[in-house]
Amino acid sequence: MKITVVGTGYVGLVTGTCLSEVGNDVICLDTDADKIALLERGEIPIFEPGLQEMVKRNVQAGRLHFTHDIARATQFGTIQFIAVGTPPGEDGSADMQHVLSAARNMGRHMNDYKVVVDKSTVPVGTADAVRAAIAEELSLRGVNTPYSVVSNPEFLKEGAAIDDFMRPGRIVLGCDDEQAALNMRALYAPFQRHHDRLILMDIRSAELTKYAANAMLATRISFMNELANLAERLGADIEQVRKGIGSDPRIGYDFLYAGAGYGGSCFPKDVKALIHSAAQDAGIQLKVLEAVEAANQSQKHVLAGKVKAHFGADLTGKHFALWGLAFKANTDDMREASSLTVIADLMAAGATLCAYDPVATAAAQAVLGDTPGITFATSATQALQGADALIIVTEWKEFRSPDFDHIKASLKQAVIFDGRNLYDPSLVRGMGITYLATGR
Repeated sequence: MKITVVGTGYVGLVTGTCLSEVGNDVICLDTDADKIALLERGEIPIFEPGLQEMVKRNVQAGRLHFTHDIARATQFGTIQFIAVGTPPGEDGSADMQHVLSAARNMGRHMNDYKVVVDKSTVPVGTADAVRAAIAEELSLRGVNTPYSVVSNPEFLKEGAAIDDFMRPGRIVLGCDDEQAALNMRALYAPFQRHHDRLILMDIRSAELTKYAANAMLATRISFMNELANLAERLGADIEQVRKGIGSDPRIGYDFLYAGAGYGGSCFPKDVKALIHSAAQDAGIQLKVLEAVEAANQSQKHVLAGKVKAHFGADLTGKHFALWGLAFKANTDDMREASSLTVIADLMAAGATLCAYDPVATAAAQAVLGDTPGITFATSATQALQGADALIIVTEWKEFRSPDFDHIKASLKQAVIFDGRNLYDPSLVRGMGITYLATGR
């Protein structure tokens, strides 16, 4: 099949590349000419395990193409994915300008039947707005080219996006006409040979499903973080509690890990957008999600609070090693990363830091700029040099089994603040290290 993907960000690039991997002819559109040139060389602007190799392979095979020519891209694919960003506005609402701009461009250039697919995370009612934008542009041209609009939300986890796309747990499709449904079933057939994973529903339900899924996962995280804070006060161990409740099949173990708060491109933005959409479009206050958001913002300050509780509110002259900058492991994404809050809180108290992350250092430097008081190490051990204590923010695998003797010898004080509960407290404390974890 011939497919166009509008947007070469995280979702667009993974979608286009994976669709080309199974034999489709795919063209990805982006208005950034420098980005297109980068992609044409087989390089990618993000870190995602396995993605760069897949891009190179399909570019070389002639199945994956990149362009900044809007007319060429629009006229190429029968199926047209809109996979552009919907960043949060100041009021928390999703900014729809890029989605509607993509729709208008399609209306200006389409010359035969198209299935227009909303892949971006968008508020309920977006498909209607996309349909209206295309219709308006077609009317201005004086043509009546047929098209369908469907909703096909993505469920990709950063760090595991390729596996999520190639082996989906479910494929949600919001559709109101048979021809579009047939096209989409044919498109996704290679990804569900074992059994049918496609869930067909009305468009508005599909749009809400994406927000509901992320809101539920964010709720589980904030709930466990609040329980972790309670466990510390009561002398309980949140890891034991996690095992106890996770063994209930109605609850399960996923997303029950206490930590330093959620971040990234999805959960913060989508929770805010759903709260805003409910209030503005439906006149409903989502009290649970408002609490989830408030709890998450508070949780991001907990780790630095523990440091100040141990060393004193004034950290002038104190220097800390910080392991992990990205909002989660296996990505270089710094959007809403908890590390940024930890860094800001500690530096505001007078501390300096040396940070290390396996892949996100460049992205962190771009965000932090030339902020005085923070330096970046090229290894975890280098970050320890001259530090008063170690602070762990991101759960990278290379942090899971460190040389504790070396950590103890390197630090001025043998103290670890663990925001991700990576270690067995009795083991670490038994080595003479003060271990301050989350909810333990």
